[in-house]
Amino acid sequence: MNTHLHITSWVLAFVLFAVAVILHKKGNAKAGKIVQMILRLDYLLILYSGGHLLGGYLGNATGGTLGEVIVKGIAGIWVIAAMEMIAVKTAKDKPTKGWWIQFVIAVLLTLILGFMRLGYGVLI
Repeated sequence: MNTHLHITSWVLAFVLFAVAVILHKKGNAKAGKIVQMILRLDYLLILYSGGHLLGGYLGNATGGTLGEVIVKGIAGIWVIAAMEMIAVKTAKDKPTKGWWIQFVIAVLLTLILGFMRLGYGVLI
């Protein structure tokens, strides 16, 4: 059940992130700020459920997967940091290209490790 909570919370985060960036780009600062604050609450849910999954991984990790588990956890935090920096810099009308590149790399790394390499898929 925790896997479903985690996936639902990060899908919601991607939607809220897109809405916040679009609102900031269109100049609707107040609505963008509200969505961004809701997104920050969702980050807490992601961190809680991800920490629970991480604990399960660490409890079952063998020597070969332990490094991948740690890298996935760090990459997940990197995704959240990149999302937050993109949203903040977009609101302040500052360049975000470097953070978008980091966001794509971190999301790909996290998804590849989460769905293809490590053992907790959506069915668990």
